[in-house]
Amino acid sequence: NERARRLTLRIDAGGRGLRVTVPPGVADNEVERFLFRHQGWLEQRLAKVPDRPQVRPGIKIPLRGVPHLIVHEVATRGSVALGQDERGPLLIVYGDRRHLPRRIADFLKREAKCAIEMLVAKHTLKLGKRAKSIRFKDTSSRWGSCTSEGNLSFSWRIMMAPQAVINYLVAHEVAHLKEMNHSPRFWKVVARICPATERAKKWLDTHGNDLHRYGIED
Repeated sequence: NERARRLTLRIDAGGRGLRVTVPPGVADNEVERFLFRHQGWLEQRLAKVPDRPQVRPGIKIPLRGVPHLIVHEVATRGSVALGQDERGPLLIVYGDRRHLPRRIADFLKREAKCAIEMLVAKHTLKLGKRAKSIRFKDTSSRWGSCTSEGNLSFSWRIMMAPQAVINYLVAHEVAHLKEMNHSPRFWKVVARICPATERAKKWLDTHGNDLHRYGIED
């Protein structure tokens, strides 16, 4: 990283990777020594990383904060539907079993597009601002972003969080259309359009990494 001033080390959300940021001009052997010095710290942190189960029939994943049991049904056409029986809320995936993870990812993207576009419209109307575009990605470093041109991006994995947290995330990014910073003025804007900001922030700080641990194919 051309802007880095020192070596830094972090574990990506959900334990999906190890990220070392290296300033210009640092030799490979110096990076190796840096990793060796932090080996103990790494082992302690990695031991705390939860298992990352690949989505499959029989496990549960949350949808808007509610655990849903994944059920596979053979059918000629692949689709995803919500259901309910004595086992509780269900996520029913039809079609070839091999495509189940991708179909769940596609389902979450569709849910994100529908729910988040509605929330963006709601919050931009309150602020008298317009978003230039809305995009959906599977990012581990941030849940959302807003550019100075008004382009909004969101991680579709946020659809596994409770509805209040989804609303907060959208309010946070929309507020950047008015305040492109994290100043006290910015947080006042967020709180005005999302009164549950503090509770939602706390949930995301505590549980956000858990949403990255599910092995859902993008």
